[in-house]
Amino acid sequence: MNISIDEYNTMKQEIDELKKKNEELETRLKTYTSNHRHKKYYDNNTEIVKQRAKNYMEKVKETNPEKLKEWRHTAYLKRKEKLKSQQEQIND
Repeated sequence: MNISIDEYNTMKQEIDELKKKNEELETRLKTYTSNHRHKKYYDNNTEIVKQRAKNYMEKVKETNPEKLKEWRHTAYLKRKEKLKSQQEQIND
């Protein structure tokens, strides 16, 4: 592959610009996905968060009880698997 020096320089410049833009976007994204912010919000608004979760569960019970059964069944299976793995670790 024969690439001229000008093409190489323009490609390198584009790569550098894209890397800078990527870093900038990642830092902006961290402000929205920061675990610390979620914890701080929950600490300040515990009752509101709990009430919203309760309302959501009531809504799911009324509109889609099959989904609730599915969630409970998967939780049961995970609990069962976790107990089984703990038993194996104790036996080993």
